[in-house]
Parts: sequence; structure tokens; C-alpha cells
Amino acid sequence: MHVHVLGACGTFMGGVAALACSAGHRVTGSDRNVYPPMSTQLAALGIELIEGYAADQLEPRPDVVVVGNVMRRGMPVVEALLDAGIPYVSGPEWLAHELLRARWVLAVAGTHGKTSTTAMLAWILEHAGLAPGFLIGGVPADFGTSARLGTGAFFVIEADEYDTAFFDKRAKFVHYRPRTAILNNLEYDHADIYPDVAAIQRQFHHLVRTVPGTGRIVWNAGDVNLRAALQMGCWTPTEGFARDAGPDVCWRARPTSSAADDSAFEVLEQGEPRGTVHWDLFGAHNMENALAAIAAACHAGVPVARAIDALGSFRGVARRMQLRGEVNGVRVYDDFAHHPTAIATTLDGLRRRVGAARIVAVLEPRSNTMRMGVHRAALAGSLAKADEVWLYIPPDLGWDAAPVLAALQGRAQGRAEVGALARDLAAAARPGDHVLIMSNGGFGGLHEQLLRELRCAPGGSVRPARA
Repeated sequence: MHVHVLGACGTFMGGVAALACSAGHRVTGSDRNVYPPMSTQLAALGIELIEGYAADQLEPRPDVVVVGNVMRRGMPVVEALLDAGIPYVSGPEWLAHELLRARWVLAVAGTHGKTSTTAMLAWILEHAGLAPGFLIGGVPADFGTSARLGTGAFFVIEADEYDTAFFDKRAKFVHYRPRTAILNNLEYDHADIYPDVAAIQRQFHHLVRTVPGTGRIVWNAGDVNLRAALQMGCWTPTEGFARDAGPDVCWRARPTSSAADDSAFEVLEQGEPRGTVHWDLFGAHNMENALAAIAAACHAGVPVARAIDALGSFRGVARRMQLRGEVNGVRVYDDFAHHPTAIATTLDGLRRRVGAARIVAVLEPRSNTMRMGVHRAALAGSLAKADEVWLYIPPDLGWDAAPVLAALQGRAQGRAEVGALARDLAAAARPGDHVLIMSNGGFGGLHEQLLRELRCAPGGSVRPARA
């Protein structure tokens, strides 16, 4: 079968394309403004990519077109698709019908931490010899790919609350029918889709309605918005996780005294110690992600001790606090954080890791919600733990960034062009700096531009990236 994927280089749709290829289909796709790692991953699979959304890409006629939610009415290929009567489905619908019906689906939902938690859970199942399939919104270092079919009964999927397609405005995750569901957290985001947090809670409640009574819901017991969503109705056993003890907390983490950055912590189940995680990751947010993954894996039959052992060798996910390089003592990191809460927790984790060393935070407000200015009042506070802040301010941002810069009291600068940002950052950087670049996109290749500028500076010599 010839499957053509529209929007093939998004993290989700790229995974769909990879899975369709692995299932034996002939796969082609199209997108625009593509960037690694997804573009290189698809090329390695031999998937032919077409630049743009012209109508002629539907010749020769594919058997089915899988439509990503980036597609809109009025795009030439969409209008040609509808006019021609070619069968079409959304990515989540294709997955549900073609791949997930006979699998034990473990779905990871939440405003933050979905990608890391999904990767952790897939790695635990892999380490336990269960050969899971998975679809992850990033590329885990342990697998080298964002998606695979797997040969076992389990399929782990990152369950996004964003809408499904131009013809299906439900959240993606309602299609997956999980037996095990993780609800990591719930905050207001996706302002282009949802008017308020209550609308997102309703979508989470729709997901809860699809989990069978013999299944399991693992949820963040410290999140009041999740609690309210579950109170709308729940027919499935639940297990809460949190850093602190509480009436609904089954799984708890207790940091060890020797790891101020939370890179080692004890796992407690119903108050009883089950073992200690020692790993390369750090930050309280990753500690909570690990608790959720351990609990979900336990529901799938993996002993807690085996899960803890697996996390000890977990190597993380591309673009989640990924060290891209070090030049002349300046370390450059890439991170996906783009919501104030994620920005703050990421900076907190890095601060705990590096102590008093200088942290330079560089942010691209790229998400639709950020570009709408919904979170601008919280932005300065989320960047408070950085010693210096550089904000990318494109001409079409749509809101005035000056109050954010002013609120950081002389520690912040703005730039309207990526090349100038790279040059000025390189000139201002000092040996020992930790430069944290945050964006949910490619940021115009800023990471490599900055490393190149640093190498060209007097005494600049690159050292290989390391954990």
C-alpha cells in the first residue's frame, strides 16, 4: 500500500511515517522548513520527502493519505485531496486502526515531560526483555529512533492533547485506547486550540473515559488540575505519584543526601523503599517522570527493582538538556522547554547541577501559545535562575517583549536576528559558562552557529559533547 504523509517531519507524524514504513508500506511524505533529527531519520529509512504542499504530489495517486494537524483548508494539496476523493485519515486514527488494536497500549499524557517519560517507559520495557513498540516525540539515545513497531505485546506512545486534524478537533490521545495511562501534569497551553484550562481538563477526562476498568491510571497526585479532571468521573484504578507524601500518593521519590541535583533518589511504594535510582539525568522534574514510568511499567508486569536498574542506564532524549558541544570551556545545551513551568524546572535542575557557575539562558518564544503572548507575564519569573538571559524577538512576534526584558533587571537582552544573536552570545560568553538554548523548534540553527562562532574566537577549540 502506498501511504502518503502530509506534515511528515513533525515529531509525531515522522513517527507515523517510520511505523508505516516498518509495517511494509511504501511511504512518501511532504513538509516544509524541515530540520533534524526527524528529517535525517526519515531519509535514513528511505522515505521520499517532497518540499512544500503543492497539489501535484498526489500523482501518482496514493492509496491513503495520512493528514497531520499542521495541514489547513486552502492548502493546495488539501484541496486537491478532497476534490480527488482519495481516502484520508489523521495520524492518530491511522495508528489506532492499523497498529494499536491488538496491543497493550501505555499512553503518556501531560503538559510537560511526555517525551522523556515515554522514552523512560519504553527503555524499562526494553530492558526487561519485552521488545515494546513505541512512538516518542523525540529521539531517545538508547534507541536512536523515535518510533518502532516492536515484537512484543506492548506499545508505548506519547499521548498529545493537541488537536488531531483539520477535520477532527478532538485531542490526539482519545484515539489510542490505552490500558495503562500516565497523566503527568495539566496546565494551560495550546491557546490556539483551547480557550482555557477547563477545556483541556475536559479532553483529559475524555482520555480517562477510554481506559478500561482492568487498566491503570498513574497520575501526579500533586496536580490540582488533574485531580479536578479525575473528579469528573473515573472508572479505573488509580495510583498517584509525587515527590512528597500524601493521601493519594502510592509512589514517592526521596532524594539522597549526596545528590543535590536529584541525580540519585530512593523509590518508595506505599511508603516502603524499593531501591535507589542512580542515573545521568538530573532535576526534580525528571525524578517525577521516573516515578511515573516505574509505576506504569509495574502495571505491565516489570518488577520495580528491574525498572530501577533500567533507569540507571537510561541515556536521555535528543533536545532534552542535550549537550551539543563545548568550546573553550563554554558548554552549549539544547532543550525543548517552551512553557514557563518547563523553563523554570529546567533551569532549576541545571542550577542544582552546576552550583554557582554562570548560566546563560537563550529562549525562542516559538510555540503558538508563546507567540500569542499568553505566558508573557510569567516569562521573566521562569527565567529567574539564569545569570543572563537572551531573548529572540522576531519582527512578527506579536507582543512587546520590552516588559519581560525590563523585569529581569539588566540581566536580559533581546535580538531580532539569529546570526546576530550567535555572534553576540559568543562575544559575551566566558569560560565556565553553561549556555542553555531553549526552543520547541530548530531555532534557525543557533546551536551550531554559536559553536562555530566560539571556535573562531581566539583560543576557541571544540571538545566533544558529553553527558
